[in-house]
Formats: sequence, structure tokens, C-alpha cells
Amino acid sequence: MRCCRTGFSLSVLLLLASCAKKEEKEAEAPAPVQVTAVTQDTIRRTVAGDGVLWPKDQASIMPKISAPVQKFYVNRGDHVKEGQLLAVLENRDLTAEAAESKDAVAVAESNLRMTQGANVPEAVVKAQTDVEAAKEAADAAKKVLDSRSDLLKQGALARRQVEEAQVSYARANSDYLAAQEHLRALQAVGKEEQVKSASAQVAAAKSHAVTTETQLSYSRILSPKAGIVADRPLFEGDMASPTVALLTVMDISRVVARVNVPVAQASQVKVGMPATLSFVDGTEPVEGKVTVVSPASDPASTTAQVWIESPNPGEKLKPGSGVHAVIVAEAIKAATVVPVAAILPGEEGGTAVLVIDSNSTAHRRAVRLGVREGDKVQVLNGCRPGEEVVIQGGVGVDDKAKVKVIDTTVKEADEDEDNPPEAPPSKDQKKDEAKKK
Repeated sequence: MRCCRTGFSLSVLLLLASCAKKEEKEAEAPAPVQVTAVTQDTIRRTVAGDGVLWPKDQASIMPKISAPVQKFYVNRGDHVKEGQLLAVLENRDLTAEAAESKDAVAVAESNLRMTQGANVPEAVVKAQTDVEAAKEAADAAKKVLDSRSDLLKQGALARRQVEEAQVSYARANSDYLAAQEHLRALQAVGKEEQVKSASAQVAAAKSHAVTTETQLSYSRILSPKAGIVADRPLFEGDMASPTVALLTVMDISRVVARVNVPVAQASQVKVGMPATLSFVDGTEPVEGKVTVVSPASDPASTTAQVWIESPNPGEKLKPGSGVHAVIVAEAIKAATVVPVAAILPGEEGGTAVLVIDSNSTAHRRAVRLGVREGDKVQVLNGCRPGEEVVIQGGVGVDDKAKVKVIDTTVKEADEDEDNPPEAPPSKDQKKDEAKKK
């Protein structure tokens, strides 16, 4: 009986020893990893930001006069040319005033021609004759007034007739005084001054005519540029005012993305740099160029505004749409590049990669990173093009540890895109499984 027990104990001990050796063997098995080659490639330093699309140019057309809208010739969405008639305001009063001004110019020019052809001595003689005639008329009116005043005193005449005589005398005396003044003026100035006066009257009449024509032209609303009518808030019969835009015309043959970028990166952006604009509504991305870099920043958002201009064939891009911009600040050629998945945490907060040599031995190397673009990153030192680095399964692999490089080829026909293959178990995971067994 004791012999049986001893044999059983030996069997258990042998089994335990066998399991321990198996566990130790599995624990020491090389960790499976996936690797890729370090390459040389062009990598771009980019600056990204979000913004809004604006038209290349637009004009809010403000009428210069207040008047009802007589007629509109365009609607929203219509394409217009520069100088095209868009609307007419009520202008009948302005038309009449312009015609009156033209007549005034004709009168002034006629007076100038008469003055230039007149002989001053003849004008003086005529003025003297006018003075004498006016004096005789004034004297005659005075005699009538005196006679009627005497008859009024005698009671032989009504007072009303005396008052009429006083009015007639006053008028005749006024004409006499005016004739005297005219004569003195002719005697004081020569022909040259008269011509200058007539010329000044012509110039004043012409200036007034230009003013009235200009006012009339303000009633015809013309497009200042080619584009598309984006807004027309009024209707025919509404009162147009200089304080409210009558129409808005946009040039959207090209669009400008006004993008806000972080201030720290704005210094890298220069006018002329290429950029790519993408849209949340699924519109195909378009290429553009930086045209403006704001010299000032917004203290509230700590961003600076950058303008990116892009062509808009077919006017598919609509102002007001949201846009995401990626500006290429620098293109670094022949850079040493690895996938982002190859980067592991290093010592003292640094970064590292696992380089696999020809003997399937992992070498942990500290690396200094440069520019990152998408899923690739520039390595400034620590590895060379052509070397192989671990991109999967490197977590927990010690320096100079043996690894097993597994096939990285994915069978597209057998794998489901929504269910990617699981990563190979790490060294720690294998130890846990061995302990469970």
C-alpha cells in the first residue's frame, strides 16, 4: 500500500516538473511581431484650420437718392455684367429739372454771344437815352401827383386818385434810378468785364446742368461688376434709401476661404503657399493658394486669419459654407520616414523604435521625431532607411530580445473590413495563458 502511494507521488512530481519546463519554454518563446522597412519619402509640414467661404468680391449697391423703385430688371440668382442696368427709381422730377438746366445753359450762352458782339459806346448811348426817358416819365408823374394833391386840398378830387398818382410816381422814379445805375455801371466797366460776367453765367449754368444730370443718373442703378445677384430685399414700389442696400452682387468665379489657424503656426504660413480645402457636405476637395496672412491675431481665440483663394468652376462652392484647410508650409524631400505605429514610448518622456536585425533580435533605439503627416512621421536620428522596425507587437519586448517576424500580408478576400484581424499575443499575454494551463 505504501509502495503504491510512493509511486503515485513520484508520478505527480514528474508531471509538475514537466509542466514547469513547458511553461518556462513557452515563456521564453520569441514574441511575434510585424515589421516594416524604414523608407525615404517626401513628407510635408502642414498647418490646418477651419473657416468659412467668402466670394472673391461682392458689392452691396446703395442708392444715392431716396425714391420709390420704378422697375427691377433682375432677380436673385441672375448673372449680370459690369455696367448692366439693374433697376430704375422714380425720376420724373429729376428729368424735368435736367431739361430746365439745359435751357438755362442755352440762355446763358446766347447772352455771352450778344455781349461779345456788342459795342460798349452804343450801349452807353442807349443807357443815357433810357435815363432821359425815365427822368421825363418821373417828372410827368410828379406833376400829376402835385396837381391831384392840390385838388384834394380844394375838395375837388377823391383821395384814391391821389394815392394812385403817388404809386405811379414811385414806380417812375424807381425806373429812373435804375436807369441811372445801369448807366454808371456801363461807364465804370469795359467790354472785357462784361464778357467775363457773361462767361461766368454760362459756367454756372453748365455746372447746375451737370448736377441735375448727375442726380438723374442716380435713378438708374447699374451693376459695378460682373457676378450673380445674391440679394434683392425690395420690390417694385418700395422706397429705396441710401441707408439700405438695394441689391447685392457677388463674384463667385473664385472663392476665398477665411481660415483661423493657431498663432503658433501662423508664422510658418506665407503668401503663395499651396493649400487643400475640404468640405463637410461631401463636396470634392479643391486646391488653392494663400493670398493673405493677417499680421494681427484674435486675442479671444488666439488664432490668426489666413485667406486661401481657389477657383470655383461651375460655381459649385457656395459662400457661407464651412471649410477645413490644410496648408503645405514645407515639403521635405528624401526624409527618413516610419509609420506612426512604429513609435514607442522612450526613456525620460522620449520616443523609441524597435529595430530588428537579420538574427531576429530587437534593438530598442531612442529616436528624435520631426514632421508628422497622416500616418507617417519623420525620424531625424536613430534609424536608417532599409532597416526594419516593429509596427505591431512591440509593446513589452525588451532590448536585444529575440522576436518572431510574422507575415504582414492581409488576405483581402478573406478578411472583413469591419472585422480586422486581431493583433498577435504579446509576451505577457503568453505568460498569463501558460499560468492558467
